[in-house]
Amino acid sequence: MTSKENLKGYLLAAVAAAAYGTNPAFAIPLYEQGMNPNSVLLFRYLLGIPMIALIMKIKGVSFALRRTEFFSTVVLGLLMAVSSLTLFESYNYMNSGVASTLLFVYPIMVAVLMIMLFHEKLRLSVVVCLMIMTGGLWLLMKPAPGEILSPIGVLLVMVSAATYAIYIIMVNVSGSLRSMSAPGLLFYVLCFGTLFYILLIPFGFELTVPQGVTGWGGVIALAIIPTVISLGCTTIAIQLIGSTPTAIFGALEPVAAVVLSVTFLGQTINTREIIGGVLIVLATTIVVAFRGSK
Repeated sequence: MTSKENLKGYLLAAVAAAAYGTNPAFAIPLYEQGMNPNSVLLFRYLLGIPMIALIMKIKGVSFALRRTEFFSTVVLGLLMAVSSLTLFESYNYMNSGVASTLLFVYPIMVAVLMIMLFHEKLRLSVVVCLMIMTGGLWLLMKPAPGEILSPIGVLLVMVSAATYAIYIIMVNVSGSLRSMSAPGLLFYVLCFGTLFYILLIPFGFELTVPQGVTGWGGVIALAIIPTVISLGCTTIAIQLIGSTPTAIFGALEPVAAVVLSVTFLGQTINTREIIGGVLIVLATTIVVAFRGSK
């Protein structure tokens, strides 16, 4: 592989991670218009489906879903929908930059679950990183004088991270899912996730509609940037440089979220929270790096 291809892979991995970190920058202004998280995600998924379908059509990817893939994609759709909903709900309870940083514990959860459920070897690097992560979480969750960090917000982010970790593990261990193309898999994940959000509407999750050009622009941006662009760049980056370097670049996700939250949403983050976030990113990066060096 040429150095030019390597550089392209690293750049795409960075773009993919940064694109996912834009979630709060687009979601919170929609909340200020009166939309709720369930509706924001419903429109995000609905608009993402035809975009992915167009990519599948251009690439000649079949829309056929085998019987062995149906149940797995339904479960994946529910996991992704719950992960997205709990993360977006957490923005109503805490600083979105801190929420996005806390979310980045999911690779640690993946490592622990793989050890517990699939008997992966417990390496010293994992133990060390868990200790570093604990310190980072303590700094993030320790409120400054006069501040209160919402326990509900923290719980929502942890549920989001846990469901996403299970999603990743399921994709990795399921033979039927590994055989599916990335666009095809995402297409059905979005379809079943959309159904989940629709079914929630009669149970107190009122349907709210984007208002004006800015509102529709926000949901379209959510469908394009953290969904279609992020997935597309991630897929190509994995093909060029491999899964481990691409995952390491995922550390840019919380960095992008924090920068955008401070720059465009007027939120603040103090030195203690910055150090806590750096520790979490450091711990996760080391785990991912050591998982790839066998």
